[in-house]
Amino acid sequence: MGMKSYILGIEGENLACVYLKNLGFEILERNFSSKFGEIDIIAIKNEILHFIEVKTTKGNYEVSYRLDHKKYMKLVKTVKYYFMKHMCDKNYQLDLLCIYKDDIKLIENVSY
Repeated sequence: MGMKSYILGIEGENLACVYLKNLGFEILERNFSSKFGEIDIIAIKNEILHFIEVKTTKGNYEVSYRLDHKKYMKLVKTVKYYFMKHMCDKNYQLDLLCIYKDDIKLIENVSY
C-alpha cells in the first residue's frame, strides 16, 4: 500500500468515527488486529457490537466491491478472535461503511 492510500484510509476512518458518533454509536476500539486481519472500527449501539470495515475512495466507482469474499472471511476470523480474547458474548454484526467524495453509506449486517 502506498503512502497516499494509507493516508486516505486514515482520513476515511477518522471521518467514519465522526459519522458513527453522530448516529449514536460509541467507538470502543480502532484498528483491532490479529494474525487473521484487522477490523477498522469496533463500536456499540443499542447493546449490539458492530465490527465495521471502512472503504474510502476519491474516485467515481462503487467502493463496496472492494470487500470481497476473501477479505470478508478474514474479518469473520478476526471477529471470532476478538470474542475469544475479550470473553464477550454480545450480539454483533459486521458492517461496511463506504466513504465517497460527496457521500457516506453505512451498509449494516453484510454477509457473503
